Amino acid sequence: MTKLKLGPIHDDKPVKLTVELPADVHRDLCDYAAVLGHQTGQDLEPARLVAPMLDRFMATDRGFAAARKTGSKANRKKADPSKPLDTDQG
Repeated sequence: MTKLKLGPIHDDKPVKLTVELPADVHRDLCDYAAVLGHQTGQDLEPARLVAPMLDRFMATDRGFAAARKTGSKANRKKADPSKPLDTDQG
């Protein structure tokens, strides 16, 4: 059996976000949900995969981690969590 990067999807309190996907990305997402659902025994809606996929992507992006680490620590203390971290160094 193929090992996927995502494991079982856990329930968590979500924040509503609306996105538009290209048709081919949506088809791939549906296929991924079907394969993951078969492997985990879960009935998965493709939309439930978006957050764990983004989480995994950001967690493994070394450039993002470096930018986040070198971002303004003073700004981070008083940052609004609903807004992105300002990492512009220029």
